Amino acid sequence: MSPNALIPSHRKPRRPSASSRALRAGVTGGFLTLAVTGATVPANAAEKPVSETQEMPTITTALATSAARSADTAEQVAFNYERQALQDSAFSHAAKAAEKHKAEAVKKAKAEAKKKAEEARKAKEAAEARASRSSERSALSAPASTSTSTSTGTGSTATLVSFLKAQLGKAYVLGSSGPSSYDCSGLTQAAFSQIGIDLPRVSQDQSTQGTQVGLDNLQVGDILYWGSAGSAYHVGVYIGDGKFIGAQNSSTGIVERPLDYDMPTGAVRVL
Repeated sequence: MSPNALIPSHRKPRRPSASSRALRAGVTGGFLTLAVTGATVPANAAEKPVSETQEMPTITTALATSAARSADTAEQVAFNYERQALQDSAFSHAAKAAEKHKAEAVKKAKAEAKKKAEEARKAKEAAEARASRSSERSALSAPASTSTSTSTGTGSTATLVSFLKAQLGKAYVLGSSGPSSYDCSGLTQAAFSQIGIDLPRVSQDQSTQGTQVGLDNLQVGDILYWGSAGSAYHVGVYIGDGKFIGAQNSSTGIVERPLDYDMPTGAVRVL
């Protein structure tokens, strides 16, 4: 053993280098800091990376959170715009549909009103016609049979009535003027031609021939008409005893009927 082994050394202990201190500080703080070999780093330089290293995660998280919030906001705004656009489109379609339904309802109401007005007009005309016929029937019930007490006559009226009775039972054919079938005005024209009187072909014109006479003053051979003078739709010939002969319709053909079977509107005298 050396005689100096137990003698404390007077050499100064070696101070750790700055890099060693930085290394220990880094390890102690939870971070490992590598120093360049042979470089001398001041003591305060070792602390700066620690601070920067600690702050970076915080900055990165904040940026990510902000970006996520911005994305959410943008998505919400886009969703709101899309929802508003859909609502606007739905409202527009609903408004157009409502307008269409309204127009259809108005059109239907007008058509119904027009139909009812037409029905009311026809009902009024029919009621007036029935009332007129009823009053005329009452007035004619006695005088019509006494004005001409017989269906036979002399001269032209007898020939006229004889021809008309010979046509009873024949068919009614619209536009026909004999000899096997007739319509109403065709029959009267053919009958009066037997006694040398030329009548127009249609009922409207026949109702304005000769002289207008009252239904309470009828004579054999008077032409009866239904409708109004100048626009009559049917004619027949009065044969006396409150009766007439006419080509009524396709179901009955040429028949003899009492006046109250279908009271005429007026009469004209051409004899």
